[in-house]
Amino acid sequence: MHERRSGRAREELIKRLRHYQDWTGVRVIVVFDGKGTKIDISSDPHDVQIFYSRAGQTADDIIERLAGKYAKRFHLTVATSDYLEQQTASAAGAECISPEMLFALLDEQTKRRP
Repeated sequence: MHERRSGRAREELIKRLRHYQDWTGVRVIVVFDGKGTKIDISSDPHDVQIFYSRAGQTADDIIERLAGKYAKRFHLTVATSDYLEQQTASAAGAECISPEMLFALLDEQTKRRP
């Protein structure tokens, strides 16, 4: 879906992550590459927190900063297919999973819901 309609794919991912957060109580943060002049954070206190990187910065930069800041204090799982990003997040103390593993978790959670 992402290749044809990236905006729709983002919305669907956020929707699925929101259901996962609501069902499990696990706090979810999603980071997307953006194009703005500053980091854009959109969220209400009980929703999935969404970050968009600013121009000249990648989502990976934000993920690395968050992992460096929070992985030692909280259980943090990073879903990425980028091997270098996995290595960096792991070095900070985060657990890493592939996007396929993330979607398997989301599918499993969906099957358990009444």
